[in-house]
Amino acid sequence: MEQQFTFTGRQKTLFLILMVIGAVCLGLTYMTDGTPHHARFWTNFLHNSVFFTGISFIGLYWLAAHTLGYSGWHVGLKRVMEAMTLFLPIGLLLLLVIAAGVWGHWHHLYHWAEKGITDPTQPNYDALIAGKAALLNPMTYTVVTIAVVLVWTAIAYKIRQLSLKEDTDRDVRYYKSMKLWAAILLPIGAFSSAFCIWLWIMSIDSHWYSTMFAWYTSASWLVSAMCILTLIVLYLRGQGYLGHLNKHHIHDLGKYVFAFSIFWTYVWFSQFMLIWYANVGEETIYFRNRMDNFPVLFYGNIVINFLLPFFVLMRNSTKWKTGSLVFICVFVLFGHWIDFFQMIKPGIWESLSHAAHGHGGGHAEMPAFMMGFHFPGLLEVGTFLGFLGLFLYFVFSRMAKASLIPVNDPYLPESLHYHG
Repeated sequence: MEQQFTFTGRQKTLFLILMVIGAVCLGLTYMTDGTPHHARFWTNFLHNSVFFTGISFIGLYWLAAHTLGYSGWHVGLKRVMEAMTLFLPIGLLLLLVIAAGVWGHWHHLYHWAEKGITDPTQPNYDALIAGKAALLNPMTYTVVTIAVVLVWTAIAYKIRQLSLKEDTDRDVRYYKSMKLWAAILLPIGAFSSAFCIWLWIMSIDSHWYSTMFAWYTSASWLVSAMCILTLIVLYLRGQGYLGHLNKHHIHDLGKYVFAFSIFWTYVWFSQFMLIWYANVGEETIYFRNRMDNFPVLFYGNIVINFLLPFFVLMRNSTKWKTGSLVFICVFVLFGHWIDFFQMIKPGIWESLSHAAHGHGGGHAEMPAFMMGFHFPGLLEVGTFLGFLGLFLYFVFSRMAKASLIPVNDPYLPESLHYHG
């Protein structure tokens, strides 16, 4: 039953080429960036770091939820998801670069990190941000990032270790231990991920607040993780691996992409509707900025991430057809990358526009449209490909370290005979 994946030289070369493209695009962005504090470069770096780190975390959460829920169908493909969760330490290193930039004032991603912003004697004093200073400060940002991602990483590696021990020892205690660690992760992950989302993304719009933003962002991560998982599984099957999976496994992956696209839309609409209906100034400004100044991003987000998967995957048969799933997963993955783009870029643009009008140092007037802020340019797409290459290189290298089939998992027989 063992099935060893081989990470070929051709695959390594492809992913390295993608990484080189990403590095070149980041370098060109930095050198040609005409915005204050190299805002385009740093927003691109933050955008992709958070996107892929979140996908890795949500993969761990998905794995833990299935383990604790006595799931059987997922066992035949869980080694792929295990490999995805092991990207977390790389994500931590990327986020530490952002944290170092907060301390060193290398970037202006967060208005709350500006010097003098919480000092009443300074001309740029902001009373609202000062009221949030217990949370929005460099020390909290750094400590939370390190502590939380380290805990996620430790649990991910522990679950992976227990999973691999099952391959050589049929003792059921390893499965019981995985259930224990899964139970530990679920509440910790739920609360800590929300905290990180508030710091990494939501605090860019530091005057804004939403009780649903963490749900919204997590839903976007979840759909993205399902798309990557589906694409990797379909690729491996095309290469002759994972032959033990049947069309019902693929159908379930299609159902996940479909269902959580609907869930993401539900959260998006709930957040938008409640904020619009309440018409509270600190809340509506988030959507007002995006609707007025970034309409292509705002409305295009719904088209790609809701209408497209809804109408294509609504038919039952399309959920297990390789062509349909590949088409949808590629577009929806890119669509949720754009979703994170519109979470981050408009808030930075707003800060730069205020600075240009004399609120932060008298920068030159910002143009009405700038590629890389109002819409992703080639440099943004190239950076995305670079981070994707890094992510896939690491995932494929982890998959090659163990059998793709967890031969002694107690639920493997159920997965092999699964009919959803």
